Amino acid sequence: MSDVITVRSPYDDSVIGEIPAQTAADVDRAVAVAKAALHANPLPLWKRAEILDRAAARLTARREEFAQIVAREAAKPIRTARVEAERAAGTFQFAAAEARKLSGETIPLDAIPSGEGKLGFTLRVPIGVVGAIAPFNFPLNLVVHKVGPAIAAGCPVVLKPASQTPFSSIALAQMLIEECGLPAEYLQVVTGSGSTVGNAMVDHPDIALITFTGSPEVGWGIRARAPRKRVGLELGNNAPCIIEADGDWKAAAAKIKVAGFSHAGQSCISTQRVLVHRSIADEFTAALVAHVDTLVVGDPMDEATDVSALISKGERDRVTGWVEEARAAGATVATGGSLTADGVLRPTVIANADPQLKVCAQEVFGPVVAVTPYDTLDEAIALANDTKFGLQAAIFTCDISKALKAVTTLDFGGVLVNEVPTWRADQQPYGGLRDSGNTREGPAYSVKEMTEIRMVVLSL
Repeated sequence: MSDVITVRSPYDDSVIGEIPAQTAADVDRAVAVAKAALHANPLPLWKRAEILDRAAARLTARREEFAQIVAREAAKPIRTARVEAERAAGTFQFAAAEARKLSGETIPLDAIPSGEGKLGFTLRVPIGVVGAIAPFNFPLNLVVHKVGPAIAAGCPVVLKPASQTPFSSIALAQMLIEECGLPAEYLQVVTGSGSTVGNAMVDHPDIALITFTGSPEVGWGIRARAPRKRVGLELGNNAPCIIEADGDWKAAAAKIKVAGFSHAGQSCISTQRVLVHRSIADEFTAALVAHVDTLVVGDPMDEATDVSALISKGERDRVTGWVEEARAAGATVATGGSLTADGVLRPTVIANADPQLKVCAQEVFGPVVAVTPYDTLDEAIALANDTKFGLQAAIFTCDISKALKAVTTLDFGGVLVNEVPTWRADQQPYGGLRDSGNTREGPAYSVKEMTEIRMVVLSL
């Protein structure tokens, strides 16, 4: 049928379910309902906080149920999906805290003669209807990063989940409305393609803000298409990790085992480029390969699985092609690079990778880590900065002067010391530069984006 989308498991292609292929008319209806609610039924701060508190509690209680949904639709290993559900509950908690302290400030109008006898202050008011376009890779927590702050700001949301992973968003909306007290008109899920539903949201005159997580090509296209809207973009990266000879490279190798391959590398801060001092490059690479070879590849519903399928066969074939390009160019595929009997790409480490290879220069978004040796820290920083992306980067070193040099010269939204660039706290200002986006996420920061300052002047 042309009016439904069949959602299949990325792992075994089994049918998970069907969703409506909705249209621009459905977007129009949802936006009209949301806009009317904003004016007829504004949510006071106490109610926003109460709803968010309940959401955190209910999501915690239903963690396993939501983890199972995420694991099935995204092929995210079940243990990793449970972590995502836990994080999403925490994101709701941070959003609730922001709802309780959302406020303006006083303005000293009598600082000028004409202001004498006047009282000035600001209010933070909802920006309007929020259009949220979510990605497939964190189909629960990244949705909560959009919906939670919007509720805290008092904004109704029209949500388009990724067509590959819609069921966690649908379950979340049902939970918020049926169990947490959110008025139904404040969160409406519209399923369908980006070209139809997504474009209708971007073009709609009554959507005040678009929050988008996804590819740079689509994200910057949205920014160009909606110059009069506020548009928050969280996009791609090819996260570099510098490992100095004095750093704890053994700990780094153990961390990258997870950071480079969790959810098959489908994270915009998945550790991708490992820049290792030449004096330790061979030892480090051998240690990393030994760790990676212990990863269990298979069914995402199996408790033992560490790495499962990419979101589609097309993505798997693209990543495999990039690995073969690296091999043909003279790099060494130290482990992986082939498919399992189930058609899953094995975790792959590429040694002696030229920085110009696609697996280094572009965002691989797959279970591939490329190791490149360097001779000086200045060279490593230059290699790390030689990218169109700028989300998060990292350095391992025991020398505070080297750490501070990296912090001040790595041109990224976040720089981590003695930690992988994949580490993120949900309350931090998370975002990047250049092709990595134009915003900072985290409830405290997103709430400000989703509100306007209203100046109030009282003549006394």
